[in-house]
Amino acid sequence: MTEELTICQVQPEMVWEDINANLEMLDEFLEQVPLNTDLIILPETFSTGFTMQAERFAEGADGRAVKWMQNVAKEKQAYVTGSLIINEDDRIYNRLYWISPDGIEGHYDKRHLFRMGREDEHFVPGESRPVFTISGFRFLPQICYDLRFPVFSRNRGDYDVIFYVANWPAPRQYVWETLTRARAMENQAYVLGVNRVGVDGPGVDHAGGTCAIGPRGNVIRGLDDKPGILSGAISLEVIREFRNKFPVWKDADDFTI
Repeated sequence: MTEELTICQVQPEMVWEDINANLEMLDEFLEQVPLNTDLIILPETFSTGFTMQAERFAEGADGRAVKWMQNVAKEKQAYVTGSLIINEDDRIYNRLYWISPDGIEGHYDKRHLFRMGREDEHFVPGESRPVFTISGFRFLPQICYDLRFPVFSRNRGDYDVIFYVANWPAPRQYVWETLTRARAMENQAYVLGVNRVGVDGPGVDHAGGTCAIGPRGNVIRGLDDKPGILSGAISLEVIREFRNKFPVWKDADDFTI
């Protein structure tokens, strides 16, 4: 079992509704990824921006952006994750893929659709809550608006890291900063938040704030409102030590969803 993983969290300024331009931009961006990186995390709908032109931009599991993720994973010899607009059996999902150097290992479909942005009118909500693994580290994937729903992300002793890929708007940046820290504290887990920057097609501004937060709620590292890559290690020993020293989890309530 590996005791540390190196994570790269990618915070780009995306091109609105232009898959080719975004993939080309990310190719250049990912040249900054350090060697021996274990996981690369991309934002929500990283190939298009948070568009509601879902039918127009949806692709299948063999689409351009999915193949691009697989190529990056193979080239970098790292896991790659991030969400895309995906059509499966004429149902459109905001789907996060979990891809290893050997190919697709799993996916998570966004559970909570952002009705204020009409996402619920164009996408189908997810029904599962998968946990992915890398070398003994257990990761719970979440997408943007999921951040507001702590019951769904409640740690059941089944994960060590929760990560949020997002297109989180600048006017609610304080919510992003507050809730990412809250999710870390209440679940005694690392939280990795990955957001974008820049203004999208409808004029919504995004202020970044990509962050890595420790299980005590302490901000380990972060980015401001400029494009960048946040890179660093996380440790299983840090989680084990804190959970053993301060075992809040022993008094948690049982529940089902």
